[in-house]
Amino acid sequence: MSNLLSLGIPKGSLENATVELFRKAGWNITVSSRSYFPTIDDEEVNCKLIRPQEMGKYVERGTIDVGIAGRDWVRENDSDVVEVCEMVYSKVSRRPARWVLVVTQDSPVRGPEDLHGATISTELVGFTKRYFAERNIPVNVEFSWGATEAKVVDGLCDAIVEVTETGSTIRANGLRIVCDLMESVPVMIANRESWNDPWKREKIETIATLLKSALAAEGMVGLKMNAPNDRVEAITRILPSLNNPTVAHLYNSDWVSVESILHEKEVRRIVPELLKLGAQGIIEYPLNKIL
Repeated sequence: MSNLLSLGIPKGSLENATVELFRKAGWNITVSSRSYFPTIDDEEVNCKLIRPQEMGKYVERGTIDVGIAGRDWVRENDSDVVEVCEMVYSKVSRRPARWVLVVTQDSPVRGPEDLHGATISTELVGFTKRYFAERNIPVNVEFSWGATEAKVVDGLCDAIVEVTETGSTIRANGLRIVCDLMESVPVMIANRESWNDPWKREKIETIATLLKSALAAEGMVGLKMNAPNDRVEAITRILPSLNNPTVAHLYNSDWVSVESILHEKEVRRIVPELLKLGAQGIIEYPLNKIL
């Protein structure tokens, strides 16, 4: 094993968010529209743009050591890989993607068992076949190239397996969710042989730690202020923090410096209260990582 890690960046909806997340974690990745090989400012890493639908199979083969993709596509390919960690991007969605079994409103189907001998259309063919096989329900599963919801409406199939977050689009099309089959979030996955190589494992774990710290910092800010010593108790009582606010005495003064980390949305509510309690010189600053 060489001291060079091959990293798969998901091409498509997660691409920009992934590049931005790496930037916050400390790596600058540059993607060119003319190349499938982004550059990264780390001589120990090289990057490839890979469709999430194919990430699992390339990681399993060892074509790349580590990559990020939706857990749904990893399971679709039944990929034998190490799941290093979840990577829930708030800038994409905090909700897991749900793969659901869907029929028309007037369908008699009330559960998967009612689809005995039925035709199901979906992009997630492998997973759907295994789902029904594990329950001994014989079905015909067809790959859908798109417009999957229209197929069940037009009677081209008996049911579909489709991805959704809230189900609102499905309901708006006059369809009904029978049940959830799987929830999916982005995950970092590693090739098993690479994971067992000490140098590569340490590098992967370092990247995962810093990416998770960048994710933990999303939407969080630091707040720093000065306050009279006799107002500290009142101020710290209303001040959210990860643990407890930091309080430090100012040199040769009966004032203190108070510092805390809180959600950005809390700032607009709490700043007026802090001012009323005598806080001054309030500074809000962004965070890249929380470790």
